[in-house]
Amino acid sequence: MEDSITIVLDNRELLSGICGANDGNLKAIEGSLGGRIAARGNEIRLEGVDEAGLQRFKTMIDDLIAVIREGETPSPEYVRALAGTLVPSAGGESASGDEGAPVSAEETLETLREAVIQIPHGFQRVHPRSKNQAAYIHGMRSCDISFCVGPAGTGKTYLAIAEALRLVISKKMRKLVLTRPVVEAGESLGFLPGDLAQKINPYLRPLYDAMESLVPFDMIRRMEENRAIEIAPLAYMRGRSLNDCAVILDEAQNTTKEQMKMFLTRIGRGARAVITGDITQIDLPRRTDSGLLQAIEILKDLDGIHFAFLHTADVVRNPLIKKIIQAYNEKDI
Repeated sequence: MEDSITIVLDNRELLSGICGANDGNLKAIEGSLGGRIAARGNEIRLEGVDEAGLQRFKTMIDDLIAVIREGETPSPEYVRALAGTLVPSAGGESASGDEGAPVSAEETLETLREAVIQIPHGFQRVHPRSKNQAAYIHGMRSCDISFCVGPAGTGKTYLAIAEALRLVISKKMRKLVLTRPVVEAGESLGFLPGDLAQKINPYLRPLYDAMESLVPFDMIRRMEENRAIEIAPLAYMRGRSLNDCAVILDEAQNTTKEQMKMFLTRIGRGARAVITGDITQIDLPRRTDSGLLQAIEILKDLDGIHFAFLHTADVVRNPLIKKIIQAYNEKDI
């Protein structure tokens, strides 16, 4: 049976934050829960959903209020992530934890809150937008080596760089080392014009894009001048020992088996390493040559290494990206 609920807020400012720009958050709530939402003064009302939907709505509003009071501005993407965490599992009313015990909606939301990344002097807090993203962040914080595998747009590199910047800027790590293979689709650096810096810049540009969206450009420049940030092609990692560093290997699906082994054995004392990749976009001559695929198989049962697997449902770059990935998957391309 359909019912309704009206929530009275402390003030109109809270309602404005909950509604979002152009009521974008309200539209996201309606899209997730169904029903109809009306907001006026300091009241917000939902009608046209069942009792379970009303409870989810109340839990979402309580969480959004908590986020706003912490100084954040909830986005439609965050609202959709909240709604996703509150969907009952197929086997019952709640999800289950690692030990098989039921996990309440409040516990799930608390996991999302604990995974928030606060970068000192950053533009804003970075919120995980799905349960899988939250698990990825927790894995980066609890293990010395973390792998994250998923399709384009799932936040693999963005979250890794956000967490690494948090560690380095807060002085918990000495420096941030960013690397990725730079020979893709059969092309070699030697065929590109310019000096080495000009040759590798197109490959490393996505890493700068992520950093510049998180912290002011002047801060990045100062960190480079102080050698607190180092960006280099993977080939330059050979023979090094990376101690007290946050290390990110991006586009790892395009590493060879030898390169992956070489990189993993560079991780030194007090370092944290994150390896990200999309196994659907391998540019090596043969798919079986991918060092990422081999590493997943060899290291999957090793203690101290965390594996996070993101999926189409975790795409946050643009809602259209989900549809594009699904369309390609249906054609097995």
